[in-house]
Amino acid sequence: MKRQNVRTLSLVVCTFTYLLIGAAVFDALESDTESKRWEVLSAMKNGLVRKYNITPEDYHMIEIVIIENKPHKAGPQWKFAGAFYFATVVLAMIGYGHSTPVTVGGKAFCMAYAMVGIPLGLVMFQSIGERLNKFASVVIRRAKCYLRCETTEATEMNLIRLWAAVFSRYEGWSYFDSFYYCFVTLTTIGFGDYVALQNDQALTSKPGYVALSLVFILFGLAVVAASINLLVLRFMTMQAEENARDEDKEGSRTMLPIDGHPIASRQRSHDDQASAGSRYGTYDTGGYAHMHRTAYAVCSCDCLGNKQCEGGALLPSERAPRALRRRASLAMAPDLVERASV
Repeated sequence: MKRQNVRTLSLVVCTFTYLLIGAAVFDALESDTESKRWEVLSAMKNGLVRKYNITPEDYHMIEIVIIENKPHKAGPQWKFAGAFYFATVVLAMIGYGHSTPVTVGGKAFCMAYAMVGIPLGLVMFQSIGERLNKFASVVIRRAKCYLRCETTEATEMNLIRLWAAVFSRYEGWSYFDSFYYCFVTLTTIGFGDYVALQNDQALTSKPGYVALSLVFILFGLAVVAASINLLVLRFMTMQAEENARDEDKEGSRTMLPIDGHPIASRQRSHDDQASAGSRYGTYDTGGYAHMHRTAYAVCSCDCLGNKQCEGGALLPSERAPRALRRRASLAMAPDLVERASV
């Protein structure tokens, strides 16, 4: 099996093993809490139904009203500010799910808009990512120098920490939840459990905060995308180098059709060239001994217009030195002549 196939199989096995490990860890961490929350919610639901004598139909209607009313806490979602925020989320492939189009025209336009906008966004993030990365590193380094930190090296983690402090201040989240929101957003996971600009009519009453959130998404995605792109390019470069080494080791075998009959031709290895050099000698140019790699032309007889064939044997190429051709013509013994497979 080729090394490329082994590498692909190893990646598949490692990925599925990683998925199994992740499922086991999430099961251990979240399963018990989920069961307890469900028991508490069920008890509260039953208590409300008994206390106010609510029918199942009315309770279902109350659930729908509460769920549908949740996005409107931030103000109109489809006025220009909210629509621009939604378009940014679509372009960045985050997909919080906090608001979605409900009309047929809105859904159709969303699909067409995403097909054009997502590639455009990827190209834009790739183009400006490196420049923004340098700018962010300078700002963070100077901020660390001003705060007299022990290390002044700027990393993407410093950027996330800075924005986490901002969202913790404006959204009222804990610092850990803000950091979690920043990480989920910049990696384009976008669960939607934490979404900025969804409280206290923020879309209409806080235009500065809206602009700050949009800058965070565009600026942060460009920086993180540039870093991830470097890792992907490094892996692709390593894979290309290994493929080139494998091809050099195996040698290239091709089939060349001549008059409808395929013939097999192989590239000379270094050992074959050294053997040919020992038979017919080398010539010295500028103090270095070189083996003339075009000394013997592949015989293809009259079909390729090559007149250097004599008795099916290979004669030296016209580009070979005169001394080498004279020496080869004297050594045309049957056991030393490589015949063409015609």
